[in-house]
Amino acid sequence: QVQLVESGGGLVPPGGSLRLSCAASGSIASINTMGWYRQAPGKPRVLVATKTSGGNTNYRDSVKGRFTISRDNAKNTVYLQMNSLKPEDTAVYYCNLWDFRSANYWGQGTQVTVSS
Repeated sequence: QVQLVESGGGLVPPGGSLRLSCAASGSIASINTMGWYRQAPGKPRVLVATKTSGGNTNYRDSVKGRFTISRDNAKNTVYLQMNSLKPEDTAVYYCNLWDFRSANYWGQGTQVTVSS
């Protein structure tokens, strides 16, 4: 069984910053892509940022230049540095992992609220 545990969410004012972390544990064959998705109330879950094992990244257009995804492969951990946060960024953020056997795993989610 694989577990993904997110942390780092919270309440911040507009323009503030947060850093999310997601640590993977358990039996994982080999990690391919790790990333972050988010879901706001009444909205579908959407991609925020992903990073492959080779280092390629992909960002949602609305977060480009503000968010940065990074990985510590030795610790099976992915991070999301979020700067210049906007109220529109308010959502539950979910960590996601794909391994090379095409198994897919999700974290439990961490709440990010941007409000004054």
